[in-house]
Amino acid sequence: MRFLGMVSVALTGLFATAGAAGAVTVDVDLSSQTMRVASASGENFTWPISSGRAGFNTPRGYYKPTSLQVMHYSRKYDMTPMPHSIFFRGGYAIHATSSVRALGRPASHGCIRLAPANAAKLFDMVKREGARIAINGTPPGGAMIARRHTAQNPMAYAPRARGKSMRQWMRDPAWF
Repeated sequence: MRFLGMVSVALTGLFATAGAAGAVTVDVDLSSQTMRVASASGENFTWPISSGRAGFNTPRGYYKPTSLQVMHYSRKYDMTPMPHSIFFRGGYAIHATSSVRALGRPASHGCIRLAPANAAKLFDMVKREGARIAINGTPPGGAMIARRHTAQNPMAYAPRARGKSMRQWMRDPAWF
């Protein structure tokens, strides 16, 4: 009986230690387009991000990672590569981007983009320790609304010449 008590105390201590180590805390601020990362091991980082641009919201709220993929290809967006993906809500993920010049402003379809080295570091930390993800704030420019894409040039929708001249198309566009 005494042995079982000691084993129980040892196991409780083991699980308490694992719980005390905690998870990586990922705080995304859409207003400043930054991510603050704090790990149980004492590592702290602040990185620029890109969140959803106008018409493509990044979901706000509190999440836990649902899937980690070293390399994911988005079937929704022409097999675009999403290295070091940390999925947190359906198809939404934190992942690396090659568009590092866009970091610091909304530019994605809703995912949270990071510089490749930062995404790799975060991926390893989350894989090791787990994570709690908090997404708050309002993206620069206020509420995200869909923009209507209108042609600047009335000829933008003109068909390409198919044997007939542009002048003929201008006279009777229905003919084409």
